[in-house]
Amino acid sequence: ALSMFGTTVGLYGIPWCKKSLLLTVLMSVIGASMGILDTGGNVLALNTWGAEAGPHMQALHFSFAVGAFVAPILAKMALGGSESKDLLPVAEKTNQSVLRSVPAASAASAASALKHHLGADFLWSYVVIGTYLLLVSFFFFILYSKGSSARDKSKASLQKCMFAKYHYALIILLFVFFFCYVGAEVTYGSYIFTYAKVFADMKENEAAALNSVFWGAFAACRGVAIFCAACLYPGTMILLSIIGSAASSSCLAFFARYPASLWVGTAVYGASMATIFPSGISWIEQYTVVQGKSASLFVIGAALGEMCIPAVVGYLQGRFHHVPVVMYTALVTSAMTVMLFPLMYKLANSPGESDLKEMSESEDRKALLSNSGLNEDEEDEEDAGEWNEADFEVIEMNDTLRNSVIETSRKIPGDSPAKVSLQPHLDNVLRDSPVVAGGSPGRKNVNVDREKND
Repeated sequence: ALSMFGTTVGLYGIPWCKKSLLLTVLMSVIGASMGILDTGGNVLALNTWGAEAGPHMQALHFSFAVGAFVAPILAKMALGGSESKDLLPVAEKTNQSVLRSVPAASAASAASALKHHLGADFLWSYVVIGTYLLLVSFFFFILYSKGSSARDKSKASLQKCMFAKYHYALIILLFVFFFCYVGAEVTYGSYIFTYAKVFADMKENEAAALNSVFWGAFAACRGVAIFCAACLYPGTMILLSIIGSAASSSCLAFFARYPASLWVGTAVYGASMATIFPSGISWIEQYTVVQGKSASLFVIGAALGEMCIPAVVGYLQGRFHHVPVVMYTALVTSAMTVMLFPLMYKLANSPGESDLKEMSESEDRKALLSNSGLNEDEEDEEDAGEWNEADFEVIEMNDTLRNSVIETSRKIPGDSPAKVSLQPHLDNVLRDSPVVAGGSPGRKNVNVDREKND
């Protein structure tokens, strides 16, 4: 909300500036406010939707792509209206005739009239955009005043998260990744018009159409990415994007002299560059905590790439007129992103201290369980052996008792009372003998049958 309000103040003040120093200050305020907006917007999206922030992050950056595509068209319509077209030839004719017959005061008055007309258009443009941002800022202030519980929940969720093992290394590598990506994106979008006119010998309207193809494919692919993010992982989207950018930049660097390759390569390059930035932020959030400081480093890397790489390309293109520096820059930056992403992926998936501790605990637990299982099996085998020995002892005792009874019964002729009295006792002994699992019940039945036969 504060960043949008600061942008509003800068936009309201720019049309009234009469000094270059004051204009520089107001432009700096707008730049700082937009930097805060980029940082806060990405972090706010991550804190609000968490693991489901992929489609919302794509929608957030899709709005930027739409603005980048539509704003120049609206500016051209506002500044290139019918009245301006009618006034500019009159001013040119007036300036040409000033040297011959018209006093200098008339020329100054005509120039001041032209400046006044254009200044009025600029004034209303800044006022309309500033008012729109002021309304958006007001709505953000309302959300902030009612969002205390949501902020508490986001803080609690952040406390539960864990930092990656190579957290700072990942932040630095992603800083360099965004530096290359955003620098290449802005460089190509800024210089493709000039390249088409100088190297491809295109007309001005064809070069403008080629520039529109790049930004149109960029915006359209970001719109499609909103739906793709619901079914694809951020890492998969980044991989597809860097492969597409590497292939298209290679085609542009070596085959851009062919018109078909230039048109197709520009469209594919714009589509491939569309999803890298939002997908990169969603991807890193899966492995480590992304707070304000981390997101500010991402935005700083992107802003430095946007500032430095186009300046270097412009300087080199001025020194080497016959070398397509723009296309070679796109190829080099694409190669850098192709090399950086596997390295970041390897660092992000390396196990941290907590994961190693959990793995060691699980291994110890498995070892203890396996040892206890072996001990239980050994104890069961020992118990079974003891019970089998007891079973054999009982059987031997029963055989001895039976033999003694048989000998006694042989000595007593007929159905003597001794046989009658000893038979129940023998039955009771045999009936009370223990039968253990693992012993053979068939052996007991055979002994009983032998007693009955005897």
